[in-house]
Amino acid sequence: MEHGRKGRGRGAASARACAAGLMLCVGGLLAAPQAHAATGGCGGDLVRTLPLPTGEVRVYKSRTQACAVTVADDPGRRRAMAVSIQPRGGVPVRDAGQFTRYAGPVTVGAITRCVYVKGGIEAGSVDSGWILC
Repeated sequence: MEHGRKGRGRGAASARACAAGLMLCVGGLLAAPQAHAATGGCGGDLVRTLPLPTGEVRVYKSRTQACAVTVADDPGRRRAMAVSIQPRGGVPVRDAGQFTRYAGPVTVGAITRCVYVKGGIEAGSVDSGWILC
């Protein structure tokens, strides 16, 4: 009889450990979008912020890439938003449409190249000129 209890105890402990591991995984999945939302999906360090009347364009740089995202000050209603980033000597990468929070992210390889960033929300627009050179 004692042996049977040990078996059930190990099974219950194993089930609890499995459930705890599952909760950690689910918790990690649920936390990830919040971290992503803070940067608009761009990796790297925030290196430039370009102000707009109703938001801003954020430029991020990692070791190998540059990334840009246009972020609205008051998310919620759909409005025209756009962002583009172009490496010197390359073609621009764009995202434009009717968005509630942000346009982008748009990313280009830019290890040692300058980039040109443009963004806009409704009638307001901004461009960076050549930066990160």
